Amino acid sequence: MPYLTSPVVPAGSLNRAPQPSLPAGDGLLLRPWHARDAPAVHAAFQDPLMHQWHIRAADSEEEVAGWITQWRSSWEEEREAQWAVVDADTDALLGRVALRQILLADGCAEVAYWTVARARGRGVAVRATTPLSRWAFEEVGLHRLELSHATANEASCRVAAKAGFAAEGTRRSALLHPDGWHDMHLHARVRGD
Repeated sequence: MPYLTSPVVPAGSLNRAPQPSLPAGDGLLLRPWHARDAPAVHAAFQDPLMHQWHIRAADSEEEVAGWITQWRSSWEEEREAQWAVVDADTDALLGRVALRQILLADGCAEVAYWTVARARGRGVAVRATTPLSRWAFEEVGLHRLELSHATANEASCRVAAKAGFAAEGTRRSALLHPDGWHDMHLHARVRGD
């Protein structure tokens, strides 16, 4: 059965070129992941705060190397676009920012991020999310970006607001964490916001 509307973004629009690096300003760079990043990602996931807000654990550098392989292949499959957030001068890992659950035909994706402990409180998540959003709207042609976080994660709520994501509501009992079901705040940006 044919659709009544054309795809917002045609298939093949994302992976027609290699994944770009995105300058984020103020000494930050968003770049594709490399296998050499596995030790730094593994170290980041040893932080108890990562366990509080994320549903994955990293048991070994080998496991993380598998994640990185998946993150890179998800670009080719146009399912996700994942970047390492690094210091532009030293290439030290500061975090991750991503477009997840990309639906090109619908023109939407979910923004996700995390930062290493030493980068928190420095605006890294906002400074990474903002150019990623701009790229998603202007270069890819997406129409809507969503961002969700546990309602108790006040720092992520501040990131969403500072990055221009309007609060839209609460998704009750929406994500299972090790400590039980979490209500999730839903924020969104629409092209033109």
